[in-house]
Amino acid sequence: MGTTRWLICIIASIGFAFDIYELLMLPLIIKPVIASLSAPLVQELISGGMSPAEANALWAPGGAEYVKWARTLFFVPALAGGVFGLLGGYLTDKLGRRRVLTFSILLYAFAAFAAGAFAETLPQLLFFRCLVFIGVCVEFVAAVAWLAELFTEPKQREKVLGYTQAFSSIGGLLVALANYYAATYANSFPEIHGGHEAWRYTLISGVIPAIPLILIRPFLPESPAWAKKKAEGKLKRPSIKELFSPQLVRTTVVTTLIFAASYGLAFGAIQQLPQILAWPKGHAEVKAVAAQAEQSARNAAIEAAKAKGEPAPAEPVLTRIGKQAAGNASDKETSTVTKWQEIGGLAGRVLFAILAVYIVSRRAMLRLFLIPAMIFVPVFFFWVAGSLETAGSLATIKWGIFLCGLLVVAQFSFWGNYIPLVFPMHLRGTGESFAANIGGRILGTAAAFITLTLSAGKPVTALATNGAVVAGIYALIGVILIFWLPEPKEEDLEH
Repeated sequence: MGTTRWLICIIASIGFAFDIYELLMLPLIIKPVIASLSAPLVQELISGGMSPAEANALWAPGGAEYVKWARTLFFVPALAGGVFGLLGGYLTDKLGRRRVLTFSILLYAFAAFAAGAFAETLPQLLFFRCLVFIGVCVEFVAAVAWLAELFTEPKQREKVLGYTQAFSSIGGLLVALANYYAATYANSFPEIHGGHEAWRYTLISGVIPAIPLILIRPFLPESPAWAKKKAEGKLKRPSIKELFSPQLVRTTVVTTLIFAASYGLAFGAIQQLPQILAWPKGHAEVKAVAAQAEQSARNAAIEAAKAKGEPAPAEPVLTRIGKQAAGNASDKETSTVTKWQEIGGLAGRVLFAILAVYIVSRRAMLRLFLIPAMIFVPVFFFWVAGSLETAGSLATIKWGIFLCGLLVVAQFSFWGNYIPLVFPMHLRGTGESFAANIGGRILGTAAAFITLTLSAGKPVTALATNGAVVAGIYALIGVILIFWLPEPKEEDLEH
């Protein structure tokens, strides 16, 4: 491979890892984020004459304002990422793979930092999350095109794409660990906006990928195939319109819709699990841990005041301290479940990387994961809905989400290996971007919007059952469309 190629694989792996790291922050932190940033709005409603019970109900999980902002934070950044990601794919074909890759990673790293450090309102957080999604959506396209053109030997290319994309699941595991440790040691970190909220420290950790990138960037070459054609003046102008030419329209439409099916499984159901477990009427074990942490924090605040000879803090202060502690404890507990999901995803990606070398048919490869996911994910979430208030243990949920992660996340690796084979070089970034961003980021992530909208104002069990139905429908559409998925030929890959 040589030193340069190893450096390329390292930076691509870091990029893939932190793509998912940034995206999976939101499901982990959305409940405490909305609780924290909506607190001033709740007080305004109370000052305006609304009863505290009514004001809090609006912003509690399942309430009208909570659902409005939850689905906005899931879908609007995905929409921004999809639209600007499509532009990023065009720029990848026009300006080069390396340059676009570098700036996209820097964009999402510093936007994630800003979201944690500076966001004081929900609109501010939404703005920074849009920037994060834009960077992530562009990075995936540039990295896949770059690797596919650098490694021209078929089996080596399959292995490189498969194993570097496996780092996406390591990124998911890392964000679960980051959230866990942020929740555990929040009080040891510097205050941000007068508090020690774990979600802020989790967001700030997203700046990490910028550090190795700045150090390694000078040693990274451009895609030799792209650079050669560019220098010779033989590189055709990229065009979105050409994606719908008679030669490519079937490839473009089918890959986009099945890509959406893969994302729909993830965002319609799997990424809703942290919310399902942590809602007020969510899982009994999580509720018990949060309640205990809240009471302990209130007692500690009273004892600390007593030790100083001061009166006990006022009830609003105790409420804020208690809710912050409960949110951190809830984060910590649900992040342990997310770790199992990401371990399953990592296993799925590694399994895919192994099988990709031996299974020639791309349709057969996708069916191997998509058909079992179509069955298992809905069944599991129907079971979760029934187990929330019963003896259903978190241990069983961890094993179930492990299998969900294995079956669904492996499909994301499939697309990274498949798409470079079916678009010509001058359209590779544009074609990948259309399928990944219009299909995955917009149509696929819309599954979260649908699930949350259907569940508004209903018990948490509805969130689980609606997630099962939405994920099942997306998967069924994908399974049907596989019949029209083009089988790429090796000679189709232009170097």
